[in-house]
Amino acid sequence: MSAASGGARPRLDIPEADAFTRTYWDAAAGGRLLVRRCRECGRAHHYPREFCPHCWSENVTWEPASGRATLYTWSVVHRNDLPPFGERTPYVAAVVDLAEGPRMMTEVVECGEAELRVGMRLDVAFREGVPVFRPPKPVIGAQGVG
Repeated sequence: MSAASGGARPRLDIPEADAFTRTYWDAAAGGRLLVRRCRECGRAHHYPREFCPHCWSENVTWEPASGRATLYTWSVVHRNDLPPFGERTPYVAAVVDLAEGPRMMTEVVECGEAELRVGMRLDVAFREGVPVFRPPKPVIGAQGVG
């Protein structure tokens, strides 16, 4: 159903799910991050593909990711004319290294620009079904070891 006929407007900030990527986007909508892992070479990859980009095997499967990552690089975007991104400026476009190995393009949230550091730990969060990353939340009642 189109927006003109009264249906919901398509989201412009996520790709349209197809038969293959629907598993990924459904998991993200439920607050779970998935990666693909090759059963031949054992390596994980992201973005989701139907084959392994390392050994070209088609013997790949979905697996839950830990949600842990480290910041590889970032850029603060101050202007973006494409909806809905213009309403969010400034925002931090980033590349993170997932604990499982792959690099992922994303956004860093809940972190000031001055706090960003290459190699800083980040945890996945979800904004409207889209994975984003943020610094770990402090554990209430945690005691330091020293």
